[in-house]
Amino acid sequence: MSKVLKSAEEAVHVIGEGSTLIVGGFGLCGIPEHLIAALERQGTGGLTVVSNNCGVDDWGLGLLLANKQIKKMVSSYVGENKTFEKQYLSGELEVELVPQGTLAERIRAGGAGIPAFYTATGVGTLVAEGKEEKHFGGRPYILEKAITGDFALVKAWKADTAGNLVFRKTSRNFNPLAAAAGKITLVEAEEIVEAGELDPDDIHTPGIFVQHVVQGGSYQKRIERLTVREAKEETA
Repeated sequence: MSKVLKSAEEAVHVIGEGSTLIVGGFGLCGIPEHLIAALERQGTGGLTVVSNNCGVDDWGLGLLLANKQIKKMVSSYVGENKTFEKQYLSGELEVELVPQGTLAERIRAGGAGIPAFYTATGVGTLVAEGKEEKHFGGRPYILEKAITGDFALVKAWKADTAGNLVFRKTSRNFNPLAAAAGKITLVEAEEIVEAGELDPDDIHTPGIFVQHVVQGGSYQKRIERLTVREAKEETA
C-alpha cells in the first residue's frame, strides 16, 4: 500500500493542539522545510518541539516560533534565532537545554524502546539537577530519560512509496533518529520512487517507521551563518 500523500498540508492535518514533535535537521541542513511551512499555515499551537535547534528568525522552526505556535523547545543550541532568545527571556517559551550527544541518544533510545540510560555527560553541572545519580567503576553517571514524540517531521533525499528512506550526506544528522522515535512519522523527500527501486543496502530508515511521505518540491540551500576568510594581498 502506498504511503504517499498529495501534499504537505494533507500530512500535517493530523497534528493537533499540544502535540509533541521530534523534528530532524541540524541548523538549516536537512530540515523538513515544507512540512514546517504547512504547519505554520495550519496554525496548530501549544506544541512541544524536540530538535537540535530552532532554525533562524525567518526560516525553519523559526516560523513556528514567530507565529507563537511553540510552547516548549527541547534542544541543544539557541543559535542565531533572536526570536528564540526574546521569547525565552520574556517567559513566553519554556526551554529545556540538553547536551547534543545526550539529546541524540535520548531520541535514539526512544526509537529503540529503551526507557532510560546512564551517561557521564552533565555530571556536576546544572544538567544533573534533579536526576538520579549512580556510580559505575567508581565514576558518577546521571540517568537520562528517552524521548518519543506524537509525531516526527523528517526530511529525506529519496523515499519509495513504501516509506523506505535514504538520506544524503550531512542532512542525515538527526533525521533517522527522529523517524524512529515518532509515533506517527511524516516525511518529505526530494525524490519519491516506486517500492523496490531503492537498493536495500542504501536504505537508512526502513519503511516500518514511516506512516506518510510527501514530495518536497524545490529546496533552498540556505546557510545559517556564512563566514569567509579575507583574501590576502599578493606581494611582488
